[in-house]
Amino acid sequence: MWIKALLAVCIVAFGTGMGYFAAGKWRARKNFYVQMCLFHERYLNELNYERKPLGTFLSAYEYTGDFGKTVRVFSEGRNVEVGFRYLTKEERAECANYFAMLGKGDALSQKSYFSAQTATLTQKRKNGMKDAKARGELYVKLGLLAGLAAVILIV
Repeated sequence: MWIKALLAVCIVAFGTGMGYFAAGKWRARKNFYVQMCLFHERYLNELNYERKPLGTFLSAYEYTGDFGKTVRVFSEGRNVEVGFRYLTKEERAECANYFAMLGKGDALSQKSYFSAQTATLTQKRKNGMKDAKARGELYVKLGLLAGLAAVILIV
């Protein structure tokens, strides 16, 4: 009896864990856009007030996760290819274009381009947060239910 109970708990925990890991894509997407919006706000403030050189600005702040990797690659070589699977092809192209515009042209043209990007990035961050919450909960629940179904079928 104890072995069956232990096996059932392990199967349910495994299913729930698989649901949690399946939702990782949505959490990573949310974190990417949260970091990108933070970077965007800082860069707009930089353009409006201080106007430090781009290399100095990029090294002044620390970013985490995949966005941090993207910023490090850009600061080292001034080129970036965003290849994260949780972003769609269009979003990868938009991010590559965003980084391609960093440090190009005068301050006025940069302000106008990056100001125009604010609404798009804010909407992507909101959608990412909403999707991470909704789909994260959904995948965990589905994993739990799959584990329970497996227990019922096995035991």
